[in-house]
Formats: sequence, structure tokens, C-alpha cells
Amino acid sequence: MKQPFTIAAVQAASVFLDKDATIAKACRLIEKAGKGGASLVVFPEAFVSGYPVWVWFIPPGQTHPLRKLYTLLHDSSVAIPGPEANLLAEVAGDYGVTVAIGVNERNSESSDSTLFNTLLYFGPDGKVLGKHRKLIPTGGERLVWGQASGSDLEVFDLPFGRVSGLLCWENYMPLARHALAMRGEQIHVAPTWDRGEPWISSMRHVAKEGRCFVVGACQAFHKDDIPDDLEFKSKYLADVEGWLNPGLSLIVDPDGKIVAGPLDGEEGILYAEVHPDQLIGPRWQLDTAGHYSRPDIFELSVRREPRPGLVEELHTPEGEEPESG
Repeated sequence: MKQPFTIAAVQAASVFLDKDATIAKACRLIEKAGKGGASLVVFPEAFVSGYPVWVWFIPPGQTHPLRKLYTLLHDSSVAIPGPEANLLAEVAGDYGVTVAIGVNERNSESSDSTLFNTLLYFGPDGKVLGKHRKLIPTGGERLVWGQASGSDLEVFDLPFGRVSGLLCWENYMPLARHALAMRGEQIHVAPTWDRGEPWISSMRHVAKEGRCFVVGACQAFHKDDIPDDLEFKSKYLADVEGWLNPGLSLIVDPDGKIVAGPLDGEEGILYAEVHPDQLIGPRWQLDTAGHYSRPDIFELSVRREPRPGLVEELHTPEGEEPESG
């Protein structure tokens, strides 16, 4: 693609723990961003169907309220593949946009009980491009999400550029960032729950170091977005007022300059125009995956083999041939 294109960061709140309503909202926002000219649309972390904000307020020993909320989050999570992913893919295809969206994902390949914090990608052709499960949840998040393998650290080659990303504090894992740089990433998506400083400075650093565009998308989430019938709201958030997260989504260019946002305390969509030469020109000075990498001194090894929890083997008595079907 030789012409400029547009990238977009969606700042919006989930319809908390309501999967159908959140998916419908995501579809409307994809439509809006697509009609706004975006080629790439990035949603916040855990947008479908809510960031488990309670992990920062309920003590970990309070197992019964945590079980109840986990069950509600599980009910509002998605399986991949599944009907919710198919619907989002279809809408992305209808408007010819690439979408990166944070979801709570069930481990449907196994127990269907563990949840992962997943970054899900859809292509402009209306198909699922792939997904990335957060490698390690942070702090209280470990009470909700499982740790993932590195088998899905992919970079997607699209008509306008090569796209990949990391979730929230994964962006503080320098080797994870470098693995994506070595695979040719040009546009880095960073769905998050973090906001403010030093997060904004971190996004600028990631852009400057990788000489890539960075799209940081966060939820603008107010206490009123939590339904009143959830007991933890009255019991654990009684002294909390206003915004639980003001958002502060932003888009940063490869020189580390903020070109859109931060968007503070409101829902909206940020847009930024990208000129194709911005994906290459800045790397004349610094290319951490090229002339600035020094592979004669430093080497990164990434284990990307899937590690299934169950491997079934068929053993036959010595001297017998396995039955053929």
C-alpha cells in the first residue's frame, strides 16, 4: 500500500459481564470506525465482556464472592472458534477493517473452565487472523486468568503493514517486544487497563524503541458501569467515586510523539493517519531487529511449540502391528 491509511483506538466501556450486549456494542463501534476510514481498529483489554476490576478490591481470601464473580465472568466469556468470534469477524469483513480486540476466553480446548486474557485479531476479509493469550497476568489478575504459552506470538502481514501486539504489562517484557520486532512488526497494538504516567511514557518508549506506531486502547470505565445488583459494588466499592479508569487511550508515532489523545474520562474513537514511509524511514537511525541488533553478540530464543495438557499415545504389545482404520 503506497497511500496513507488510518488507524483507530476505541476507548469504551464493556457492558459489564453482559456478553451479548458487549458484542453488539463492539459491532457498532467497528461500523463507526470503518465508516470513519480506519483500516485498523483496536479495542481495550478484556473488552468482551469486562475487565475483572474486583481483583484490586476483594481480598484474595474471600473465596466465595470471588467464585461467584468468576462464574459470572466465565458465563460472559467466549470460546474461539465460536459464534461471538464469527459475528465480530463478519462485521470486520463488512467494513473491510482489521480489528484487534481484548476478550475473556475460555480454554475450550480442554476443561472449558480456565479463562485467558486474549487479544483476538480479525482480518478485512471477515476471517479470524489469530489470537494471543497474555503470557502472565499481573498481580491480582492471577486470581482470574491463566498463564499462556508463547506459541501465539504472531505478526500479521496485512495490506497496509505488519501488525502485532501485547496486552497491558506484557509491554514491560523487553524480550517479548523484541520477539515481535524480529518478526517484522510495524504497528504495535497495546490494549490495556493501565493509564496515566508512567504508562503514557512507556507507550512512547515502545514506539521509539521499535520505530513503530503504537495504539494504546483502554476502557473509560465508571463506577456506574457496574450493575447495582452485584453485591461487590456496595460491599467493596462503597468509598469509591467516579471513574475507576479514565481511559487515557492514545496513538504514538515511530518517533515517540503522541499523535492522538490521550482521551480522558469519556468514550470515543481516536484516529491517526499513517504514511507508509513512516514505517521504514525512522529505522534508518535505529532498527533493533536489523542493523542495531548485533546478533554476533546477542541472541534471543523463543519457544513457540504448543504445550498441550494431555497427550494420548497408543501402545501396542511387542511384536504386534497397530490396527489400521
